[in-house]
Amino acid sequence: MPDTTRRRTGTALAALLSADGLAHLYWATGATWPAPSERALSLAVLGTEVSFAPPVVLPLAALTLTAGAAVLAHSRHRGGRAARAVTGAVAAGLAVRGLAGLGWAAGLLPSPPGSPFHALNLAVYTPACLGFGWAAARLARAR
Repeated sequence: MPDTTRRRTGTALAALLSADGLAHLYWATGATWPAPSERALSLAVLGTEVSFAPPVVLPLAALTLTAGAAVLAHSRHRGGRAARAVTGAVAAGLAVRGLAGLGWAAGLLPSPPGSPFHALNLAVYTPACLGFGWAAARLARAR
């Protein structure tokens, strides 16, 4: 992978992971934007009701922000094997989520058809996870 492509890929992945981590930090404050309530947010993001309380979302924020830093480090030839391993784990996680999204879209996994999650999964979550997962896999293979 050319160095410019490697850096751009790492930057894009780190931006995605950082945005996700920052959203989780924001939700840890009790805010629910872009949804009007925690229930609506949960149904839109996950397709089911779960808590967005700090003990739930803060570890996810830490995980995604740390992963973003490791991916960025790997894309800049820093962090050694650990950063490369984290980049591989990010690729695997995104691929699993993308495949699950295909399962939801095909009706193999339960998802309320008229829910915001159903539309967001089809239009945003699944394509983003598959595309970024592929990019992360390419980056993880780069030495």
